[in-house]
Amino acid sequence: MAHTPVNHPLRPIYRIVGFIVGAYLVAFGIIGLIATSSEAFTGPGVRVLGQGTNMLWSIVCLALGALVLLGAAVGKNIDVAVDKYLGWGLLVLGSYELCVLRTDEVNIFGFTMSTVIVTYLAGLLLITVSLYSKSAPASQAGAPRQVREGRTA
Repeated sequence: MAHTPVNHPLRPIYRIVGFIVGAYLVAFGIIGLIATSSEAFTGPGVRVLGQGTNMLWSIVCLALGALVLLGAAVGKNIDVAVDKYLGWGLLVLGSYELCVLRTDEVNIFGFTMSTVIVTYLAGLLLITVSLYSKSAPASQAGAPRQVREGRTA
């Protein structure tokens, strides 16, 4: 039996949070592309919105944000899968960059500590959104917990 809630009452709010995370990633990617247009593709880069970035990380953020926005626009539990996998991907990417933060040759995304923190937060928000955004028809969702436990609200 799955333990993730289906048809959570706050589902619209969680979908909005997912949309906001995607919009932030797109905005960061666009601003990063503009700011790093004269910089190297990889390397230390510049600071944008308080975070370190370079051309490569700006492109990655733009692509990830576009995928999150596309998933949020389509809905139909596609957003749940997109948010879950991209959230875990951001956590893995943030962990990798945390490991190579002080190296110049391996820090290909130009991360700073603030970028690692924001990447972790975006990943955790997307995972949380994916846990509470699942929907199903009422006939397949099962009874609410209070009814299953024999209580009335």
